[in-house]
Amino acid sequence: MKRRLWATLATSLILLGAALPALAAADEAPDALIQRLAAEVVGSARDQALDTNRIMALVDTTIMPNVDFSRMTSAAVGRSWRQATPEQQQRLQLEFKAMLVRTYAGTLTQLKDQTVQVKPLRAGADDTEVTVRTAVRGRGDAIQIDYRMLKSSAGWKICDLNVLGVWLVETYRGQFAAEINARGIDGLISALSDRNQANRTASR
Repeated sequence: MKRRLWATLATSLILLGAALPALAAADEAPDALIQRLAAEVVGSARDQALDTNRIMALVDTTIMPNVDFSRMTSAAVGRSWRQATPEQQQRLQLEFKAMLVRTYAGTLTQLKDQTVQVKPLRAGADDTEVTVRTAVRGRGDAIQIDYRMLKSSAGWKICDLNVLGVWLVETYRGQFAAEINARGIDGLISALSDRNQANRTASR
């Protein structure tokens, strides 16, 4: 169940990352943005044979610009974020991002048999926070994935995801809190760093 959850979550984000951020109009509706990026990255994945390093580069340069990663990291760390020094906050963002990039890159091959259906958006013209609901369809039953999005001066950004009833930020907040309670902020940074190093070693 957990493996399926993270594979689906990773695939869902990858489905959104094909367009460079410069191409996204600041006034583009959030559901239109999700639909456009999904269509573009599916085509890219079908047409290209990418090795691990190229996949990770693709994820890093095309997916992450569509995510409010600073907000996502601070929300996952929770109340302890305000206690962290600027240097610790920077390390947390770097290590958290590295972990997610590798996780997402490892599932890119699943795109060949999957499509995304974006459901009608229920939001007002003046709303600055919305939830875009989609259904990922592949070989099995359709899986609903919700994208919590915030409007910024640069357009709409993803700040959280819900896959199979589990919100990404909430899931990590519990894990991070346990580590911080046991070993402090530096302990969490060390744990993330160790995990990333282990993953890099395993992929060689």
